[in-house]
Amino acid sequence: MSPQTVKESERILEQLKHAYEGPAWHGPSLREVLDGITAKQAAARPLPNAHSIWEIVLHITTWEDVVRRRVRAEKVNVTDAQDWPAVTDTSEAAWKAALAALEKGHMALRETLAEMSESRLEEALVPGGNNGYVQLHGIVQHDLYHAGQIAVLKKA
Repeated sequence: MSPQTVKESERILEQLKHAYEGPAWHGPSLREVLDGITAKQAAARPLPNAHSIWEIVLHITTWEDVVRRRVRAEKVNVTDAQDWPAVTDTSEAAWKAALAALEKGHMALRETLAEMSESRLEEALVPGGNNGYVQLHGIVQHDLYHAGQIAVLKKA
């Protein structure tokens, strides 16, 4: 397929895939940076006043779901508790469940994007808010921003 025949939504989908699982131009993808992190590391707070890796993973999971639902024309408003969910169980099983939820939610977002009408890119996904183009590029940027934070926390 020549570059001229690729839809913009397909290009965004490809960027979302690279940001999540690689290969990413900038360095390690989100999944790569999360590889090998234990529940103890994920729950730790090595930097004062910073979120833990675990909290960031839950936050990413929330926002990927919010964007997915908005693409599907659901009205979604996010509370503070949903934006930054609390970690209540710091067991290895709970950490593995958090990573599985991230993976499942990410794949659901990619499936939604693959099925999305190209016209959704121009439509506001939130009344009076950003269109699909901005929100979908935004979620790619959001994942990469937080992957960088996780990389720093992993080294701390």
